[in-house]
Amino acid sequence: MAARPRQTARRASRTGFGKDLLTVSAIPGQAIARLLESARKLKALRRRGARYQPLAGMTLGLLFEKPSTRTRVSFETGMNQLGGQSLFLSLDNIQLSRGETIADTAAVLSRYLDALVVRTFDQAIVEDWARHATIPVINGLTDLCHPCQALSDLLTIQERKGRLKGVKLAYVGDGNNVANSLIEAAAKTGMVISVGCPGDHRPDQGVLDKAREDAARTGAAIEVTDQPQVAVKDADAVYTDVWVSMGHEREQADLLKALAPYQLNERLMKGAKPDAIVMHCLPAHRGQEITAAVLDGPQSVILDQAENRLHMQKAILVELLSKRGSRAAGR
Repeated sequence: MAARPRQTARRASRTGFGKDLLTVSAIPGQAIARLLESARKLKALRRRGARYQPLAGMTLGLLFEKPSTRTRVSFETGMNQLGGQSLFLSLDNIQLSRGETIADTAAVLSRYLDALVVRTFDQAIVEDWARHATIPVINGLTDLCHPCQALSDLLTIQERKGRLKGVKLAYVGDGNNVANSLIEAAAKTGMVISVGCPGDHRPDQGVLDKAREDAARTGAAIEVTDQPQVAVKDADAVYTDVWVSMGHEREQADLLKALAPYQLNERLMKGAKPDAIVMHCLPAHRGQEITAAVLDGPQSVILDQAENRLHMQKAILVELLSKRGSRAAGR
């Protein structure tokens, strides 16, 4: 099967974590540590039933070109818990569908909203939104990366393993947007990540190149292999994702054939550490990328992952919008 065209990570934002959250690689390691600490505190507050509403009076927009369950619900719920409100903006129901430019729409929405989550296809689109908007833009998923998912996965791993540095994360299957962001996250935090995937389904080369630069500074290790057994050997966490990503449905038959040897099943899990956790960002297709016995088994932490999307995204919103509120107060 011919390799699918890949977007290049070289287009990704290098502006740091000042205004937007577009890729994990653009976030300094200290800021990731700060987000993890904030997410833990926000989770503890929620568990105690305490009210914490620093974003009262603020409005978050969600502009989605792709279907969503966890991203939409966790952002809407999180904004509500923080005292703000959210608006869901379907592409079909705004003037973008009739030819209005991103530049004009971003300028207008910046007058109405305090932040915008964009879930789209090409990474260049979310970069375009960030370039033209004066409010923070958060990448809710593109074909290249899924930064909010990877950051919340760091929280789950840290909760279960007590640390990140030196922890081995194995990812098996399609080297897709989730794999790209996990590689970036591992490189920033000193983890060991081993990706098992077919040669035609490797992670983005630009992502790998930049991550290896980060890994040289943090002590992380990055491996890409076409042998799933090698990837999972002695892993502390084993991760998989759907084989047929949104937008690639026409390739389903070829994808299922190419990725069949990479199914996360009981046999493959025997190569990981006995206390390894099983991770999947959902939705899952039982019997394809993962068996029901593994997904629903005692090592699975998929519901913790799903819950932690809420708490990490609250931490992201507080980080970005508190800065915005401080700037507004100073004017």
